[in-house]
Amino acid sequence: MSSIALVQDAGGHSFAALLGVLVALIIATKVLGGLAQRFGQPSVLGELVAGVVLGGSVLGVLDPADPVIAALAEIGVLVLLFQIGLHTDLKGLIKVGTTATMVAAVGVAIPFLLGVIVARALGIETIPALVAGAALTATSVGISARVLSDLGRLGSPEGQIVLGAAVLDDILGLVILSVVAGIVGGAAVTVLSVAWIAVLALGFVVGAIVIGRIAIPPIFAILGFGSTEGTLGLVALAFAFAMAWLADAAGSALIIGAFAAGLILHPTPQVKAIEKSVTTLGHLFVPIFFASVGAAVDLRALADSRSLLVGGALIVVGIAGKVAAGFAPWWFSGNKILIGVAMVPRGEVGLIFAQMGLATGAIGADLFGAIMLMVLVTTLVTPPLLGRLARRERAPIVIDRPGEGGIDDLVSGTMQRHIRDDVAAVHGSDAPLTGPIAGVANADGLTDSERAALAAQRRIEERLAKAAAERAASASKPPSDS
Repeated sequence: MSSIALVQDAGGHSFAALLGVLVALIIATKVLGGLAQRFGQPSVLGELVAGVVLGGSVLGVLDPADPVIAALAEIGVLVLLFQIGLHTDLKGLIKVGTTATMVAAVGVAIPFLLGVIVARALGIETIPALVAGAALTATSVGISARVLSDLGRLGSPEGQIVLGAAVLDDILGLVILSVVAGIVGGAAVTVLSVAWIAVLALGFVVGAIVIGRIAIPPIFAILGFGSTEGTLGLVALAFAFAMAWLADAAGSALIIGAFAAGLILHPTPQVKAIEKSVTTLGHLFVPIFFASVGAAVDLRALADSRSLLVGGALIVVGIAGKVAAGFAPWWFSGNKILIGVAMVPRGEVGLIFAQMGLATGAIGADLFGAIMLMVLVTTLVTPPLLGRLARRERAPIVIDRPGEGGIDDLVSGTMQRHIRDDVAAVHGSDAPLTGPIAGVANADGLTDSERAALAAQRRIEERLAKAAAERAASASKPPSDS
């Protein structure tokens, strides 16, 4: 009789021990992630706390340096960036391009420069200061999208600008991170070398999109007919891994390849099915990444007064820089403070930057703890602040609901607390809870008439979203010189 050998290797590890760690990790992340959602926070915060509790600072169960855990966490990062790419509509970004580009450029430049200046002023060396500045450039697409969607503001001009600027933030931030990684790897710090790394990163994304959007969609169109259950999502994930491998081979970052894969697949008719399938896999791998990041936090280093000082300074300049970015497009007449606050949470993208800095040896445990503190605080304060601002001018257009798949489900969770309020705002408080809620919660229990009503409801919402995007495009155009 054959069986899996549970034999310890030379390092004292065993498959049985790995299973024990995974059991503890899955239970802790799901319990604490759900608890975070009940308090109105994204599940990523609970998963980070789970990592801290399981890590060396408390229980010592989870070792983020373990090769298997590190590999699973890396897969989680690639899934996250792939989902961000799948969520990114380049045509939609072009419609609000001028305003979103201005918000993104200012939202990257000011936090990065202030972060580097503050870090250097506090005695941090140049390369660690660059990593700290790079972590400040990020904006969490998942958290911003979920909060705005829950509040019915995702389809508003402000919501579309935030999504566009957040994605551009991440692209620019990834370029900065690639530059920093090249410097850490020994590349000469010259204008030419920095420009080459930036051109390489951007060139890979542009080239992949141009070639991929011609060659890849026909393949997935064939897969969409007659394929077995789960094939589409697994092939899409394999494509993302292949693109990550190509990016690494080209001298760029793995995560840029995964992001480019998502951009290529976004316009395909199968994108929703791909998102949902990949999200299912992501529910395993992504919490492992967040928990491993939390486990890397040394609470003793974080308790150091200098780490708290650096973390506090990064929080101040991180919030101020993003809020200022909301006011950068002077021609836009909408709610600028809402845009600025929605850009504040660093979330999963800031964690990726911090983790890569720690993994490459560019930063130590003390600065990593300070960056983690900044990520936690900016992520924690944004949902309640954004809720107060958005409800003042509520526009109930719910586009992406919890549980439908995508980056927001992986980062913010799938709890559907706010949906009933949004539907009541559209239909009136006495309206029956059918339509999109029934379609999300229990589609199999619908009658034929209810399914027809659901289809009509969703068509209406698509038209509302399209109209909102057109309003966003017209509102975000800069004034003409004539």
